[in-house]
Amino acid sequence: MALEFPNPSRSFDEVRSAIRFIGHDGMFEVPFFIEVAALARSSAGLRNRELSEEMYLSTFDLTRRSIEDVAREAYSHRRQTSYTLTAADFR
Repeated sequence: MALEFPNPSRSFDEVRSAIRFIGHDGMFEVPFFIEVAALARSSAGLRNRELSEEMYLSTFDLTRRSIEDVAREAYSHRRQTSYTLTAADFR
């Protein structure tokens, strides 16, 4: 089965400094994290600003499709229990 993202929920993980979201491969849940540094780097609106959880979540929502594409790519290369996407994954 292909990795899908049927649940639009996401949350800010302050400890990891990342946004958490879930993919599904059939009946299996696949947790993903995207570092906030990767979000800030990809969005000109977030650069050089005092950032908040709300801004990170909004940026995630606006770029969700490209983030999910990168998540699918990472998932297709290696199977892990969870995935952390970094700025390097978006080059």
